[in-house]
Amino acid sequence: MYSYRTSLFIFLTLPLLLVSCGSKETAPKAVLPKDKLTSLIIEMYLAEAKLDGLPIQKDSSIKFFIPREKKILEKLGVPDSALRITYEYYLKHPKEFEEVYDAVIDSLNLREQRIK
Repeated sequence: MYSYRTSLFIFLTLPLLLVSCGSKETAPKAVLPKDKLTSLIIEMYLAEAKLDGLPIQKDSSIKFFIPREKKILEKLGVPDSALRITYEYYLKHPKEFEEVYDAVIDSLNLREQRIK
């Protein structure tokens, strides 16, 4: 059974692997800056991790995750439209997304080390 983290990872990275590298172009203004996208992904992973620890079935956890996702987007000031445009942009620019994801992994590893 896939966790949300695994599902999110597949959702974000699989299409990037299937799309070839795009040409160099300036990101549209609506595309989230890399640091903000990094924060968003980290917050989503942390919210998902909290739900993974609850003794509930996957169907129920999805119902709990959706409101958390909306709160995270509101907290970071990210409208759905910007998230969609950002996703479309990074589908065409997988190397740039790889930089974002590297920052996510580094940040999560640092948090984990602080806890230990």
